[in-house]
Amino acid sequence: MASSAGPEIERLIGLLAKLPGMGPRSARRATLALLKKREQLMQPLADSLAETAAKVRPCSVCAAPDTCDPCSICSDASRDSSLICVVEEAGALWAMERVGAYRGRYHVLGGLLSALDGVGPDAIRAGELVQRVGEGIVSEVILALPATVDGQTTAHYLAERLANTGVSVTSLARGVPVGGELDWLDDGTIAQALRARRPA
Repeated sequence: MASSAGPEIERLIGLLAKLPGMGPRSARRATLALLKKREQLMQPLADSLAETAAKVRPCSVCAAPDTCDPCSICSDASRDSSLICVVEEAGALWAMERVGAYRGRYHVLGGLLSALDGVGPDAIRAGELVQRVGEGIVSEVILALPATVDGQTTAHYLAERLANTGVSVTSLARGVPVGGELDWLDDGTIAQALRARRPA
């Protein structure tokens, strides 16, 4: 099929199509919307993307993306340092923060264990979690992982790694459906699940 636009436009469409939830058709529509609003939308978006790429780094403590290190959550003295909520990715952290029901700290794993995808313990930040718990400040680790096979496998692995540390290991309970992802849940469901957590 012949290209209907110049190489720059086709490249933009191709890049947008790689985003979650965007296919080729959605990418074409988004590209057209950007081109129609160059000054109001396209240029500010390009500037914001460039600034974000230049300034955002993972936090050296929890691995959440931020422009400062430690991140704004890890450096907030009003948060409860005795609680660590373990999440798969930053999207789940943002979902928990959106609810406002949790005032502890976080640990972003950066993925889940997956035998099918060849993701083992060294590919997630499990060692860093055990190290943080070993510092003696933490009293509870909340496993806020997806209710999927990989999520539950990861939760079981982490519970075993933390079993002899003396900390309470809990996981989110009611409200999180099997197969559910935190960043797709509504605020009330996340708050209910956090209040009803149970031992892992």
